[in-house]
This record gives sequence, structure tokens and C-alpha cells, in this order.
Amino acid sequence: MTTDLDAYWMPFTANRQFKKAPRLLSKASGMHFWTPEGREVLDGIAGLWCVNAGHARPKIVEAIRAQALELDFAPPFNMAHPKAFELAERLVELTPAGLNKVFYTNSGSESVDTALKMAIAYHRARGEGSRTRLIGRERGYHGVNFGGISVGGMVANRKMFGSLLTGVDHIRHTHDPARNAFSIGQPQHGAELADDLERLVALHDASTIAAVIVEPVAGSTGVLLPPQGYLERLRAICDKHGILLIFD
Repeated sequence: MTTDLDAYWMPFTANRQFKKAPRLLSKASGMHFWTPEGREVLDGIAGLWCVNAGHARPKIVEAIRAQALELDFAPPFNMAHPKAFELAERLVELTPAGLNKVFYTNSGSESVDTALKMAIAYHRARGEGSRTRLIGRERGYHGVNFGGISVGGMVANRKMFGSLLTGVDHIRHTHDPARNAFSIGQPQHGAELADDLERLVALHDASTIAAVIVEPVAGSTGVLLPPQGYLERLRAICDKHGILLIFD
């Protein structure tokens, strides 16, 4: 086991404090981790919500091994592998009607920046190149790349990085504990908060706005369910003004 922890600069971590009293995990199985000392730790968040089926599942481990033996990587630029198309077809079968194209990325942050780029390129391709403005939401989290931080609305993630992307604005968040403190499921109050987008349309003009990006259910800001009718209202306003709506 390594004893020098200086070389690895950890994300979202107070590095000096961590390395004075490190919490290291050395192996995992099922729904548990183990420390190097042998202490068992329940993995309550599935890694970072990316091992929902559990750790070291034999069937999954064998599938990874078999694929690596057959082909570990195929370039996606003007080449491909049959299983990439097979997976895309299976994903499309699971999605609602109209969601019928798949673009692979390596992370949520990359996905967001790709979606923002696609939105701007889409409008340019259809002759509306003036639509370059992006609208996020207060308290929103959209990853750690410059695009995602720019449309995101979490102050602690934004304050260190200057002006970020230009041409970005934000609508109001939906957290309303005064009216929705004891809601079960989607809160009853707050659909009208979607109308804040109309304020930004009046300020910037719809002809300059490419896309609005929101989390359907906000996560990093405290797991906020959308008010009843809010997402539908946001969808209708975007359709009215020819603005793309991105759900992250």
C-alpha cells in the first residue's frame, strides 16, 4: 500500500485535511467497501451512483473481461464496432417516442458540454445562427467543465473561475419551502416559476436564445422534485419561442 499521498490531487476534497487522516478503500463486493485495515463499509451511494448493480458482480466482471479480450477499443471517427450500434438500438427501445438518437460520452460533464454545443450548432445549421445564448437555472448542477459550470447555478462551483462562458443567464430555482415544506411527491405549488423564462425572453429576445438546460429533478442542490406542471410549462414556453429544452 502506498504511504505517500501527495501526488494525487483529489476533486471536491480538502486535500491537506484528507491526507492528514485519509479514508482509504481497498476493495469492494456487493454493496460494501473494505478499508485496508479490513473494516467493512456500506456503500450507500453506489460509488458515485455508478455501480447500482453492486461491486464485483461475477457476471459483470466476466462480461468486461470477455470484451477486453475480443476488442478493448475501436475508434469512433469514421470507424465503429457492431456492439456500439447494438447498444444504441437497445437504448432507443427503452426511451419514449422521438428520443431515437444516441451519442456516447465519457461523463456527465462531457455530456452537458456536448448538448450545449449541439444546441448552438442545430440553430446555425437551420439558418438561425443568432441563437447562441444559453439559459440555466439557479442552484442547478451541470458538471465541472466550463460550459456546465457556466449554465450551472451553484455559487461555490462558479466563484473561482472568472467570467466563464459569455451569453449565459439563469431562471429562478424551484425551492419554495414556505409553500412546499411537507410535500409528498411533486410539490403542488410552483408551476408558475417556469414563467421566469418569459422574463429572460423579453430581456434578450427569443431570437438570441439557443437552449434552456435544467435538471428534471435537481440533485446536488438538495434533491428537489419539480412542482406539478412546472416541466410541462417550461416545455410549452420553449416550444412557443423555438428554444431547445435540455434535461440533464
